Amino acid sequence: MTHEFKNIVEKALLTKQKGSKSVLASVVALDGSSYRRPGVRMLILENGDMVGAVSGGCVEKEVRLQAQTVFDTGVSKIMTYDGRYRLGCEGVLYILLELFHPEEGFFEEFFRCLKERTHFEIHSFYEKEQGQPKGLGSFVKIEKNLYSISIPALSYEANPHPIFKQSMAPPFKLVIVGAEHDAVKLCSFGALAGWEVTIIASAKEQKSIENFNGAFALVSTTPETVAFEGIDDQTAIVLMTHNFANDLRYLVALKNTEPAYIGLLGPSKRREDLLNQFIEYCPEIDDAFLERIHGPAGLNIGSETPEEIAISVVAEILAFTRQQKPISLSKKTGKIHNTGL
Repeated sequence: MTHEFKNIVEKALLTKQKGSKSVLASVVALDGSSYRRPGVRMLILENGDMVGAVSGGCVEKEVRLQAQTVFDTGVSKIMTYDGRYRLGCEGVLYILLELFHPEEGFFEEFFRCLKERTHFEIHSFYEKEQGQPKGLGSFVKIEKNLYSISIPALSYEANPHPIFKQSMAPPFKLVIVGAEHDAVKLCSFGALAGWEVTIIASAKEQKSIENFNGAFALVSTTPETVAFEGIDDQTAIVLMTHNFANDLRYLVALKNTEPAYIGLLGPSKRREDLLNQFIEYCPEIDDAFLERIHGPAGLNIGSETPEEIAISVVAEILAFTRQQKPISLSKKTGKIHNTGL
């Protein structure tokens, strides 16, 4: 959810710079089931525009309507939305509405936190009933510092309300090594998933970031000069240069990193040949690194076209990094979502 909150903060900053106000809506509790879980947020602007969503699209109009009193008074409130009688979702949402007006220093620290890929937390004080009791609102905790989102600034230590805490990891990052047609498609679907996509292209290729819809960055380099910086457990890497030697050289360049996932394009025999030669070059490599390698990359969903292959790769990355065994939801017993956020 970090990328969603990042989009909200970026829009809120632009809105503030234009002299306008915005209201943050946060789902802080849920009774029963719903399309999205507690921790999802959206931003409402004074002109009625919205960034993000707290459901599949059925709740947002009511949230926008309820936000008007917060614009008018500046007072935070809790609204409830009972989907049992309107939607058949069998759930009641408790949504905190507050002016998004962070205290001094928040924006600078937040963007520094994202750049350095560190975790942060969001703490929201709420009640599970509709109303405007004093003390409702949220804080963002970055390292040891707490930043109030609402105005006037809330009391944290003496706040009597229940608190919803959410830990936020750095934005998920996808590094695509290769710049052919299929890399363009994978970039597009990765960006749609909210990932920060970096393209690693050959220095000899005449490619720019404009060739890759949704890309966060493009780096022209070689396997010997590439700098794999910021590779962590929120990073997936897919090697798809369509050149065996280049894929091998890039894999060697990755040997000291710890990504969550490494995908290899191509058939199983190519993977075995690649790994055998990789181990010859890096005989001290540990099993943990090898267990991150997936080849052929993607799930077996019958993919044929570059677009379908991209979907299968994105799906495998999601399943593996979230420790899920891919099955049809119609075959799953119990709740659709796991209890963890």
